[in-house]
Amino acid sequence: MKVSFRICIFRFIFISKLQAAMENDKKTTTDKSVKIFISAIGIIVIAATLKELQSIVIPFVIAYILHFALTPFNTWLSNKKIPLAIVIVVDLVLMIAISAGVSQLIVGSLMTLSADYEQYATKLNTIVRSTAQSLRIRDPFFASFSLQRIVARIDYKALAGGAFSSIFDVTGMALLIIFFFAFIVGGHHAIYSAFKRRFSSKNASPVDDHTHYPESIEGTAEIGKPKDKTTYTVKLENTVKEITDQIQKYIITKLLVNLAAGIVVAVALWLLNVDYAALWGIFVFFFNFVPTIGAAVAFVFPALMALIQTGSWGFAGLTAGIVVLVQTIAFNFLEPMLIGRRLDMNPIVILLSVLIWGYLWGILGMLLAVPLTAIIKIMLSNSVDPNVKFIVDLMNQD
Repeated sequence: MKVSFRICIFRFIFISKLQAAMENDKKTTTDKSVKIFISAIGIIVIAATLKELQSIVIPFVIAYILHFALTPFNTWLSNKKIPLAIVIVVDLVLMIAISAGVSQLIVGSLMTLSADYEQYATKLNTIVRSTAQSLRIRDPFFASFSLQRIVARIDYKALAGGAFSSIFDVTGMALLIIFFFAFIVGGHHAIYSAFKRRFSSKNASPVDDHTHYPESIEGTAEIGKPKDKTTYTVKLENTVKEITDQIQKYIITKLLVNLAAGIVVAVALWLLNVDYAALWGIFVFFFNFVPTIGAAVAFVFPALMALIQTGSWGFAGLTAGIVVLVQTIAFNFLEPMLIGRRLDMNPIVILLSVLIWGYLWGILGMLLAVPLTAIIKIMLSNSVDPNVKFIVDLMNQD
């Protein structure tokens, strides 16, 4: 009788613990599902906000990227005891001068190209027709190809209206960038100092074992809880500084590598007597902010111009080969060597980032897609949280 009673008690306790364990597992699963659902809703809300406020957010992002790019120059000026107001004025004058010079070069090249349009169109018509004839292509589009006929179908009124509207949009964005940049240069250090004071204190006192420290700070999870608040805040401060330095290094290196590739391509095409060599160099600079896709687009235009100029497919292939070679050396060897393999991203992630940012912000979003995604990866890679590290692993190329 006693044995049966003990067995009943044992069964009751076992079943109770089993039910409790199942309830805990169910609760944990529910909590994870809720977190995933809330995170998804948050991402959707952020994306909708970025799309809705793109006229403000895009200039702000570009202004902050310019701030990071000019930080070494501004630091050098500050070390020379130059007042902050003068530093801001120098930055603005420098940016306006560079923008004006590049704009004048692009507009001048396009105007000259439009003046020679008939000549280039006639040559292109001859090349396409002769190539179609030699390949025995009977399609009327190619057999009697006419660029003038294609252009005649364009609605010039709508095009002119769109161009006029675009000029106003670009002017407004440029003014916003200048406005935001002036405030960012003057206020960035104050914001950084505010965060530093918030999480740092010289007179920090030890804390008990019940204090919770986020495990997302680099190194915290590996060594356990810090013994005092000062140790924790030093780690936090170092992590924030490392993230800032990495972002600044990436932006500056990316700009310099793109600039170097654009200059080399422009000089090489100039030596080959390809028309508008400076314009194709500018294309290389801008388009290569979008890896793979931009590089493919960047060599098509100079190769097409070389073909139209000479009518030689061999010379066009040589021109395309030089552009591809320069881009390969610059972006497949030089850039990873300077930035580090840590920022190599999965091609699928690059494609998705271009599509997503392009959907949110259009052409500018496509140009900013990879730099913004790289900045996000830099911030995430400084975390030791398993879920965040899994996301970083998905973004890695290896």
